[in-house]
Amino acid sequence: MLNVVVFGSGRGSNFKAVLDAMADGGIPLARISLVISNNASAGILDIARSRGITALHISQKQFETEALFVAALLETLRSHGTGLVVLAGYMKRLPPPVVHAYRNRIINIHPALLPRFGGQGMYGIHVHAAVLAAKEILSGATVHLVDEEYDRGPILLQQTVPVLPDDTPETLAARVLRVEHQLLPDAVRLFSEGRVDLNGNIMPLRSMQE
Repeated sequence: MLNVVVFGSGRGSNFKAVLDAMADGGIPLARISLVISNNASAGILDIARSRGITALHISQKQFETEALFVAALLETLRSHGTGLVVLAGYMKRLPPPVVHAYRNRIINIHPALLPRFGGQGMYGIHVHAAVLAAKEILSGATVHLVDEEYDRGPILLQQTVPVLPDDTPETLAARVLRVEHQLLPDAVRLFSEGRVDLNGNIMPLRSMQE
């Protein structure tokens, strides 16, 4: 059984999509053992606790030094037997020592078609506003492996959605979010089935048209 630890900063809708897929039997070989948030009032913590999942507020602001923060994260992940880390709306960059310790076992969901519209500052509604400003005809969501840079790791799964003429950032965000809720559970399932090489040999990119 693959032990999954989820990091999130917000309401937790992608986390809930993974939980629901597990409850429906769609991811039989994995379980979420822990949720971590840098935001003490994040909805993702409430969802986890309502499902009987350990939920912790861990923020660098709680520690005197970054080294102590990193040590606490690594010990928490180790003590929960972490096999996969899922970033589901986590608004902080994982410290490099954590990325190194879990190389090719950390995935992130991003609300755009990487490598475009990624990088520092490209999160949430800012992404969708940038897509509309660029007059794109397609957007979508991407699940990728995490490395030391924002949104740069190898792409695992990607799905497109149309950008409509009357779209606002909010309407586009809602359409993309529906795709995110499909892709992230699929990525967790692939890891649980051993279909992603933990040595860094990435499965072929899977593209799906809506």
